[in-house]
Amino acid sequence: MAGTELSGRRAVITGGASGIGAACARALAARGATVVVADRDGDAARSLAEELDGDSWTVDLLDTASLEELSLRADILVNNAGIQVVSPIQDFSPADFRRIQQLMVEVPFLLIRAVLPGMYERGFGRIINISSVHGLRASPYKSAYVTAKHGLEGLSKVTALEGGEHGVTSNCVNPGYVRTPLVEHQLADQARLHSISEEEVMTRILLTEAVIKRLVEPEEVASVVAWLAGDDAAMVTGSSYVMDGGWSAR
Repeated sequence: MAGTELSGRRAVITGGASGIGAACARALAARGATVVVADRDGDAARSLAEELDGDSWTVDLLDTASLEELSLRADILVNNAGIQVVSPIQDFSPADFRRIQQLMVEVPFLLIRAVLPGMYERGFGRIINISSVHGLRASPYKSAYVTAKHGLEGLSKVTALEGGEHGVTSNCVNPGYVRTPLVEHQLADQARLHSISEEEVMTRILLTEAVIKRLVEPEEVASVVAWLAGDDAAMVTGSSYVMDGGWSAR
């Protein structure tokens, strides 16, 4: 039976049609929220929205000009959309570096900017940013991704400081490697850069720092997101919730 804790709340999830985003959409819908699945894959977004009796938003978030004057109705905003490029700095495409900053820092800023007036007016809001252990730690060959996630951490904290008096919280969720297409697509690049097999990438690169030797499941990330969205987390803001299997304990 579906929960009702978030009944009457409207949740917008970017990159919501697959991976962590889809898991978050399902977890929030299960608690009674009306979910808006925002994704550039319109068919996948519509399919999931229909499954959850929610709404879909087909959007190319890299068209940032269209977001600059956006007014977005949301009680819960999950900034999840992301991409990854693995390359040494000297070979890293400047265009790729800019694109990752745009999608993973500028877009969250624009969406937060779009939802805050309504949240302030209603006296309630939850900004939940899907960061990464790479928002707290660095790895080689991921200069753009690590830079973007560190930037997202700062944006989240400033949002928390500004939003607190208005009933708006802002937090990050920081998983290690999650079982998603984003991670799976890294295997070949990491194998090439480290001159090892894709099988070895999993054990020697992705999981080497974690003490729990498995990938994080999307549903585990979504469970933290759902908690942060609810009333029990009303005093939680400006924080980063790490779920990296012990990686950052070192």
